[in-house]
Amino acid sequence: MLMIQGGPALSRFRVEKMVCQLAEAVPAVKGVTTQWLHFVDLHSALSDAQQTILNRLLEYGPSHHDTVVTGRQWVVVPRLGTISPWATKATDIANNCGLEQVHRIERGILWGIELDEALDEKSEATLLSLIHDRMTEAVLESADDAEVLFTTTEPAPLISVDILGGGHAALEQANGELGLALAEDEIDYLVENFRTMGRNPNDIELMMFAQANSEHCRHKIFNADWIIDGQSREETLFGMIRDTHHNNSEGVLSAYKDNAAVIAGSRGERFFPKGGKYQAQEEEIDIVYKAETHNHPTAISPFPGAATGAGGEIRDGGATGRGSKPKAGLAGYSVSNLRIPGAEQPWETDHGKPSRIVTALEIMLEAPIGAAAFNNEFGRPAINGYFRTFEEKVPGPNGAEVRGYHKPIMLAGGMGNIRRPDVEKNEIPPGTQIVVLGGPSMLIGLGGGAASSMTSGKSSENLDFASVQRGNPEMERRCQEVIDRCWQLGEENPIVSIHDVGAGGLSNAVPEIVNDCGRGGKFELRTVPNDEPGMSPLEIWCNEAQERYILAISTERIEEFQALCERERCPYAVIGEATQEQQLVVGDGHFDNSPIDLPMDVLFGKPPKMLREVKHQTFHKPEFETAEIDLSEAIYRVLRLPTVANKSFLITIGDRSVTGLVARDQMVGP
Repeated sequence: MLMIQGGPALSRFRVEKMVCQLAEAVPAVKGVTTQWLHFVDLHSALSDAQQTILNRLLEYGPSHHDTVVTGRQWVVVPRLGTISPWATKATDIANNCGLEQVHRIERGILWGIELDEALDEKSEATLLSLIHDRMTEAVLESADDAEVLFTTTEPAPLISVDILGGGHAALEQANGELGLALAEDEIDYLVENFRTMGRNPNDIELMMFAQANSEHCRHKIFNADWIIDGQSREETLFGMIRDTHHNNSEGVLSAYKDNAAVIAGSRGERFFPKGGKYQAQEEEIDIVYKAETHNHPTAISPFPGAATGAGGEIRDGGATGRGSKPKAGLAGYSVSNLRIPGAEQPWETDHGKPSRIVTALEIMLEAPIGAAAFNNEFGRPAINGYFRTFEEKVPGPNGAEVRGYHKPIMLAGGMGNIRRPDVEKNEIPPGTQIVVLGGPSMLIGLGGGAASSMTSGKSSENLDFASVQRGNPEMERRCQEVIDRCWQLGEENPIVSIHDVGAGGLSNAVPEIVNDCGRGGKFELRTVPNDEPGMSPLEIWCNEAQERYILAISTERIEEFQALCERERCPYAVIGEATQEQQLVVGDGHFDNSPIDLPMDVLFGKPPKMLREVKHQTFHKPEFETAEIDLSEAIYRVLRLPTVANKSFLITIGDRSVTGLVARDQMVGP
């Protein structure tokens, strides 16, 4: 292993901010210095000329000669047993520059923390938690220990849950341990079906069922039957939402059935290659619209939560129909009172918060940067949004209660364009190849669909944190370039159908794409690109590593599709094929077994429909008193309310002109 030093890892501004953050948590901290360290694993030794090339590749930012790290030192590296997105890109670049001996390049940060006294164990743990992300990083005592980055571990095995012997109780225990968020009637449904099949379920099958049938994915509450004040209601909440479209569907080409909605646009010219030449193609330019929330991850870890919220919405837009082009985005936030230190407002009372989520101020300092960073790095302008704060003690049926947004709303939305012939997905014939496009599997975001469906506080903090994904916008851009090349082929578009990989990972996207056409599928688990070899079958199938799509490609077009992927340097893998028999079979060549062998009607069957019974409650509402209000003070307060106040700090953090297609942005006007 080679170690090559780099320049400072943090700018002066970031260092000053980090010193304040660390000193607040650990008062002994007096200063911080950082430096990039590069660790290079080689197949064989480099020549002097090759060493020079490698050194030049790893020279970026200020020179390492000007960097001196002082104080107590730790090295933060990618989580052991994983391959970081940065390593994938850096290794690819080195290999393309003729450095075939380079097996892998990883990057870490050498932290020097100046202390005025020794740290006890608790203070050290607190400090280390602030300088690394435990989902994606690890801390080493010395750079000499970095060899461990390049060791591999054996895959973890499958786990079976004994419901034939333990029945309902065994599955209830697994429900809690795995964070499945299964309701009692769903547990009964699974016990009954596996007893009928005469076998015990594997953990991978249970997690897949939990993701596919989570509130996040199936909208069980929105589709529930309701009894209100003793009267059964005919319509569901989702039915009421759809009613607008039912009564006013003119111009709507697709709604409530795909990853995004499509409305009719106008006829115009689109500029893209055809026959090897750039030229304008005149056609109908229809409009894709999408908005979704990413509340739970943003409450736990704001920057990656909001970043992957934006990324997931971009993927949904791109995976509409048989492929579309995202063009512009929006981001919105509803949080509780900010309580900015030194600028607290008269209406802001501290009502406390759960320990597992961050404060409203932390959310608004980090989440907008996360969403803006993803849009920026993907190359899409974010030109719309909103920001609201609310937290108030109000009268309720059982006395005063606090209403607010401790669990925030993080709204990600956007629009794009799609060709009229690509609005509808095609039927998938048996034998169609199923391809995963994009980044590799990593143990990130496990159980996010189920976790976000739980009532806040019902899961452990470790499960909450594990459910937050981490974004890779550069990889998503590569995927989008492949999708663009496909739809630009017009009638020769090789994509039969496409879904993005979001909540539940492959365990949700793969069954969904074949089930939509009444098909089953046969898949091989070990063909899935994987940057964490020690993962169990459940972890490979169910993780929510970002920037992935599932596509159905005709067998006769697969080589053409592979050529497009290779041109864009976008990872892909054929993981199986659609079958006539409606059975989902996933084989595991490493353990020589089939961790999943389920009828599709068990996975997507009809567990008992949810029934919600509620009653209107009455309580005393005090009169709104205006006599004591001072008009000047009222105006002053209203203008300082974040809902009304200047929001340029949410606008100027992103490039609003990227793509060159933005005619007006948020700064329009006097």
